[in-house]
Amino acid sequence: MAETRLGPLEGRVLDALWTRGRACSVRDLQPLFPGVAYTTLMTTMERLQRKGVLTREKQGRAFLYTPCETRERFRVTIAGGTIAPILADREGAGALLSFFVDAVGEQDAALLDELERLIREKRKDESS
Repeated sequence: MAETRLGPLEGRVLDALWTRGRACSVRDLQPLFPGVAYTTLMTTMERLQRKGVLTREKQGRAFLYTPCETRERFRVTIAGGTIAPILADREGAGALLSFFVDAVGEQDAALLDELERLIREKRKDESS
């Protein structure tokens, strides 16, 4: 995926497609976007296709758009693109990891246990 930063409308369109769970045309999604012009929605979906976020297939006179990735995989892609440059800097990495552990711990103790399990599993795999 070449470009993963999304504008607010792009994010809403992608979310609508994931929620629908099937390929959709601009006309299919139009009722979900009151106050957004058809041409604006069409341009947004074309832009998402050019960014590599959506695929499109011609059906009759319309294009049907489908997300390239699941919602979960897309979130991982976005997070990876954001975190990787920070982790490249050792000092920044330490601060990020400290913040992450604190944030996870405040959110849910079970998530902190899961993080610890993943770390043990990763270390075991690397030593094999």
